[in-house]
Amino acid sequence: MLSEGAQALGVALSDAQRGALLDYVALLAKWNAVYNLTAIRDPRQMLIQHILDSLSIVPHLGAHGAAAAALDVGSGGGLPGVVLAIALPGWRVTLNDIVHKKSAFQNQAKAELKLGNLSVVTGRVETLRPGADVPAKFDVIVSRAFADLADFVTLARHLVAPGGSIWAMKGVRPDEEIGRLPDGARVKQMIRLTVPSLDAERHLIEVELDEAI
Repeated sequence: MLSEGAQALGVALSDAQRGALLDYVALLAKWNAVYNLTAIRDPRQMLIQHILDSLSIVPHLGAHGAAAAALDVGSGGGLPGVVLAIALPGWRVTLNDIVHKKSAFQNQAKAELKLGNLSVVTGRVETLRPGADVPAKFDVIVSRAFADLADFVTLARHLVAPGGSIWAMKGVRPDEEIGRLPDGARVKQMIRLTVPSLDAERHLIEVELDEAI
């Protein structure tokens, strides 16, 4: 299912990358029994609703090149950040959450999957300081079911590097949220995603900022 799904999404994965993604699902299922990281319990559904869903954004982030810095806000069990770190090994990916048990799992995933391009920072995104809490600003700031789009942009915009943008993974088209975007922020593109084996609406919203252009 993973190989076929990735191929349908246009994402090329090596045997090692596929193995790492399957190991991640197994680790997530194991920890989920105790730490309640996700409401999805079935590994097959984790593969569809978490892994393939996260892989679906990879082709669209490719405009930032083979080497970029990404921040995953409200990462929870590491989604989509762990998947991005595996699928885009040239990227530097930082996972952010406020819940320490989730950060503990993220660090475990980093260690077990040997992801040298992955880092973890615990704390509220609005308090993170480039050059202190995180190394620098980010080319890509992404979230998956983190918050209202306008709130997400307001909280994270100070971390966007010049030429960078904010990406939000959403279900149904979030027109009301878009209407509440703060000054200096606008939708650059809205992409309707099709996730293999998932019968649900998915959208990817890219928001550009005046200060980052």
